[in-house]
Amino acid sequence: MKFPTSAGRRIFLLWFALAVLSALPAWGQSPHEAKLLDAAKKERSLVWYTAMSVDAARPVAESFEKKYGFLKVNYVRLGTVQMINRITTETLAGKWEFDAVTVLGMDALVKRNIFAPYLSPEREAFVDDFKDPKGLWTGVYHNNVVLAYNTKLVAEKNAPRDYADLLDPQWKGKLGMDERDYTWYGTLSAVWGRDNADRYMKRLAQQEPQFRRGHALIAQLVAAGEFPLGWVYSFRVETMKQEGAPLEWIESFNPVVVELGGIGLSAKAKNPNAAKLFIDFVLSKEGQTVVRGSQRNPRNPARKDVQAPLAKMEPARIKWRRVPDEVETNLEQYAKSYREIFRIK
Repeated sequence: MKFPTSAGRRIFLLWFALAVLSALPAWGQSPHEAKLLDAAKKERSLVWYTAMSVDAARPVAESFEKKYGFLKVNYVRLGTVQMINRITTETLAGKWEFDAVTVLGMDALVKRNIFAPYLSPEREAFVDDFKDPKGLWTGVYHNNVVLAYNTKLVAEKNAPRDYADLLDPQWKGKLGMDERDYTWYGTLSAVWGRDNADRYMKRLAQQEPQFRRGHALIAQLVAAGEFPLGWVYSFRVETMKQEGAPLEWIESFNPVVVELGGIGLSAKAKNPNAAKLFIDFVLSKEGQTVVRGSQRNPRNPARKDVQAPLAKMEPARIKWRRVPDEVETNLEQYAKSYREIFRIK
């Protein structure tokens, strides 16, 4: 029996290594990703309905397209209420134009059977409260509803520190509130009990809060001095602070209501493999780092191993409570009570 020469052995080993590598997924790809990639190449694109702001959604789509050059993300952006209404109207008419959806309050769509289960391998990096147990959605980002104050009008030592402080007569007529903050009210009802929450809200109503539509608008009005206090999103305050606005927000309210924006796979996706690949990317550490943004444009990523862009925005610093599923699924009931208590027409 003849043994191969030294050169022959090297050629044989090289040939064997190439044969093995050719049978494996590309470097850095898991078998799961490789399988999705092969199928997604035939789909070539996906449609993402999102309520994220354009300056937050665009970098996510562009980063995905850069990583997977053969796939295009066609995203449609609307506010959460408008997006939920659009999805409801379209699907009732038999139109399923979207492959993936991102809105605040995913359970409002769960009850309409909009999503198909998808257990992304990235879900392990999310706390249980930030993912649906059946895999119908997983969190992408969260907005913290906090009390902000104008630093030119309110000294830090005099700013309210918890809910009871807002009932002080000095704040009468000086608090800005969103006329549609139903999930905030519903969450406090779940935490405190409905009767206790309603008693508090009725006393707060006697403080004659100033109602406007939208947390972003309220933040702008607080910064402009139209009223010294307002319920807003913490990321908005931090963004405006970078631009020189005289704003700060309070960390000590218990609880701080957290509105979670998630992502889910369409139950009738036309491009299911591209959509799954996109969901995996959005939930990955790489994708969540894009979601996080920068100090000048910060967001709260939902993944637990991705830090917030600013120390003050870290979830561990606040006593937070996510809007319960029950509140999302019964939002009309809470909306009715909220508007009755505060006499909003």
